[in-house]
Formats: sequence, C-alpha cells, structure tokens
Amino acid sequence: MRIVIVNPNTTASMTAKIGAAAQSVASAGTEVIAVNPPDGPVSIEGYVDEAYSVPGLLAEIRRQPADAYIIACFDDTGLEAARCVTDSPVIGIGEAAFHIASLLAGKFGVITTLSRSIPAIEHNLVKYGLDRRCAKVRAAEVPVLELEDPTSDAASRIAAEIEQAKAADRCEAIVLGCAGMADLAASLSRTHGLPVVDGVAAAVKLAESVVALGLKTSRLGGYAPPRAKPYAGRFAGEAPSC
Repeated sequence: MRIVIVNPNTTASMTAKIGAAAQSVASAGTEVIAVNPPDGPVSIEGYVDEAYSVPGLLAEIRRQPADAYIIACFDDTGLEAARCVTDSPVIGIGEAAFHIASLLAGKFGVITTLSRSIPAIEHNLVKYGLDRRCAKVRAAEVPVLELEDPTSDAASRIAAEIEQAKAADRCEAIVLGCAGMADLAASLSRTHGLPVVDGVAAAVKLAESVVALGLKTSRLGGYAPPRAKPYAGRFAGEAPSC
C-alpha cells in the first residue's frame, strides 16, 4: 500500500517531520511518501494562505500515484477539490482527528496555533457534524513556523492550553490542531492524562483501513470528476482529471 501525504505549505522541514510521524504508525508494508509543493506559502495561517496553497496541492496529487492521499493541513485545505481529481481516497488530518477523538471521549477540545485559525476549524466541525462533540477550540498563539524552532516555548504554551481545556472546558480528549504538532502528541498525552490525538497518525490509520476495505471515493454528486474544459493563463494545459 502506498500513501502519499501532501503538506500544502512549502516548508520542507515540516514535511519531513510529518513524514516521520506518519511512518512511525504505519503498518508493515505501507509505504509513506511525504511531499510538499515547490510553490505557495511557507505556512498556512488563514483563508488567503489556504487559497494560494490549493493549486500546488492538486498538482502534487496529480503527480504522485497512490492508493490513498492525506492532506497534512489541519484546516483540511483543498480537501473537497482533491477528492474530485483522484479515485483514491483522500483524508484530511482535521476530519480524521475529530472522528478519532469522538470515539474516545464524550467531549474533546482542539488546541490550534493562532486565533485566526479558530473560525475555519469551527466551520469544519459544523460541516462534519461534530461541532456538538467539541467543547471548545483554543489557540496557543504559536505561529506555525515556531513549531520548527527548538528554542521556542511553543510546547509549553500548548501544554498550558491543554490544562485550561481540562479545567475550564471539561474536555476529556484533546485534538492537536496543526500537522506541525505531530511529534508532541504522545508526550502531551502522558503528561496530561488524557488522549491527545494527532491528525497525521489518525489519518494514516484511517487511510490504511479504507484501502484495506477496497473502498474508493464516490464519483456521484459533489465528488464527481471535474468536467473537461480549457484552463487559461498559468493553468493552461493543467486542467485536473482522474
């Protein structure tokens, strides 16, 4: 089984960390390939960054054949579009983490990076029908790229928000709201005494399960392949197709 994980931003060090986290939970015989586009934002922190990252994300999916794809941005950037351009299942780490957390606890909380990311996450929770299972989305006010800096106090700020989520929000599980937090999940779970779900690991195990079941994305309704048409300007000759 071949799983391609696409980090939609262009920071290669984060892509490497995501790939290592994914490989550490993958089953024997699962090949994990982590990639990022060469063009686009260095981090995704808000709606504009998301929009600029989608063309590169789709290009990587077209370029990399796989049994399943994982989008390694917690906002599930470009998820619906990605499901239209490939028959293979595509799983977003945000949706995967929410579903896994809902199997482990009555109420979970989300700890994300910056406050500006909260509305997108809350919107996704409503879209996925899991908003009533989430007690609160909190921000540690950590810029994404600080997660790559070993001298930053990002981990301690995330830990402080987890304590607040337990005490004030009565959360029974925590979802880490950024792919760049993947390496913190196990230690935070031990320290705080509750399940801490990393979306990268959750997505890998769900992707393996869907592929093992022989299931693919529905081609009916909204996930139907795009209609053939010319694309102009910089996208000429690059119209996505299955």
